[in-house]
Amino acid sequence: MSDTIEIPERSGTAFRLAAGQTLTVIDPRGMQVADLLAYNADDIAEVISSGRTLDYAETIRLTTGHTLYSNRSRPMLEIIADTVGVHDFLLTPCSYATFHHFYPDLPPHRGCFGNLAAALAPFDIGEDDIPIAFNCFMNVPVDPSGKLSVLPPISKAGDHITFRAAMDLIIGLTACSAPASNGGSFKPIAYRID
Repeated sequence: MSDTIEIPERSGTAFRLAAGQTLTVIDPRGMQVADLLAYNADDIAEVISSGRTLDYAETIRLTTGHTLYSNRSRPMLEIIADTVGVHDFLLTPCSYATFHHFYPDLPPHRGCFGNLAAALAPFDIGEDDIPIAFNCFMNVPVDPSGKLSVLPPISKAGDHITFRAAMDLIIGLTACSAPASNGGSFKPIAYRID
């Protein structure tokens, strides 16, 4: 078993994940979202796709047994364990624009979008290559009228979700920076590769 690595609050990282390896994303303190991106390590034009994944799963409630697909309809990550069962694959990573829109009275922050862009730059992945992220632990209910809400995560300290890589990947991962997504406070995210 590998060491657990901590991503400091309101920051992000990127790393390689080989086919067959598992990635466990951990909420060490509870109520903290982690934005996750995946790219084909051999062709970064192939990227995780919310649209393909939700289409094939026929649900927006992705959990153990579901697969996250690429824009080319190929499996990228299989969810093999999940202690929370509530995640989001609808909303885009928060950014300076998000802060101006939703939090005009707060100091602006580059958010997960900026953190992902900085972390992925060494892999030649640019801002325009960043799609909708799989938002681990994010709680986004949809009411019968279709209205979205962003509520505090239900994840508790130590909760986690584990993915198995179906191909060699480049992963981007953050500790989310948006106040509403995290119940009003910012905490680290941890991960482990096995």
